[in-house]
Amino acid sequence: MNILILGSGGREHSLAWAISQNPRCRKIYCSPGNAGTDQIATNIYINLDCNTDIVNECRNLSIDLVIVGPEKIFAQGLANELKKENILCFGPTKEAAKLETSKVFTKEICKIKNIPSAMDEVFDNRENAKKYLSDQVPPFVIKADGLASGKGVLVTDSLKQAHEFLDMIFDGKISSNKNKVIIEEFLEGQEMSLFLAIDQYQIKIIGSAQDYKRAFDGDKGPNTGGMGAFSPSPLANENLNEKIITTIIKPTLDYLKEQNIPFSGILYAGLIIKNGNPKLIEYNVRFGDPECQVLCTRLGAQILDILLCGAENKLSDISINLADDLALTVVVSAVGYPKTVNSDIDITNIVNQKYNEPVYVFHAGTYMDGDILRNSGGRVFNFTSRGMDLKEIRRLIYSELRKVNNKKLFYRMDIGEKSS
Repeated sequence: MNILILGSGGREHSLAWAISQNPRCRKIYCSPGNAGTDQIATNIYINLDCNTDIVNECRNLSIDLVIVGPEKIFAQGLANELKKENILCFGPTKEAAKLETSKVFTKEICKIKNIPSAMDEVFDNRENAKKYLSDQVPPFVIKADGLASGKGVLVTDSLKQAHEFLDMIFDGKISSNKNKVIIEEFLEGQEMSLFLAIDQYQIKIIGSAQDYKRAFDGDKGPNTGGMGAFSPSPLANENLNEKIITTIIKPTLDYLKEQNIPFSGILYAGLIIKNGNPKLIEYNVRFGDPECQVLCTRLGAQILDILLCGAENKLSDISINLADDLALTVVVSAVGYPKTVNSDIDITNIVNQKYNEPVYVFHAGTYMDGDILRNSGGRVFNFTSRGMDLKEIRRLIYSELRKVNNKKLFYRMDIGEKSS
């Protein structure tokens, strides 16, 4: 098969790495890819903002399957266009992608279908939102409605900080929708993420994870796209998974079918668990980053079988085998991330190091500038490994991370610490 992966981060590098191990894979193209994908695939340029350009390049390269990383590409309706051209892609239509692209849309479904989630109020006026917030008890939870690259949520005890975040949303500095904001109750409990593959006939769990959104140790600092993750979540079990599917996932899918916009693709449910009972925080309609890195490490070549069978509505034909092991990833980022991106740092010496074989170094925002490796984004590498003991995996990864001797880069020291 000829496969096209769209995106440039650690998620896309880990997908290319896993898929390359599958004998069905003949050739992998990545657009735009990064310096890591360039080692196992062919990086090409396509204007990813233009569905027509993507479809045309699929024809030129005889692409059999398109794999989409960033949610923005589903939001612009690429899956709709690929379906018209009979090119396989396991992902939602523009309409079904609203599960991620509009938090207001998802909250409406929760109310209609009695799906457990936080109580909320939606505002389209800055002053009304601030007035409502001033009457609430902290911590305050504020969410931008549209796409925000993982930075559209604020949880804070500071009313001043909450008002500043509202200003940023209504000034168009946070998300793709500056006209709506959600203010939610704060939910107590433990967070986990559940990942599912869904076609028109089947729902299959492909793994769980716990991620770390805050920039600094102890969950301090601003929200990021993710600073690390491990899989599986220690909260996950058969009974809880069944509750999640019965009370949250199936009612959501039922609503979409009733609206004639059925969902197909990878669904990522962000959840809060208290006393064994789940509540929905949010949906993503693609693999998370860096959760994808730990899932790919555990699933390996099966990733391609899942995506292909899902695109063909044949998930019932496969059995997903997750080994009884664990995986952990730590993100190495440029100092200043996520507020400012210190780019073009010379990071050549980091990849020239010899690392312990069980540790995979997935590239995120990297590119080659002649013979020099540089960063193009805030998140730069993912140090990832798997094993039977989380404490040992942490020891191994952090011992290798000591070789990252660059004052322009940083990483959290506590990924997986409380669970190991």
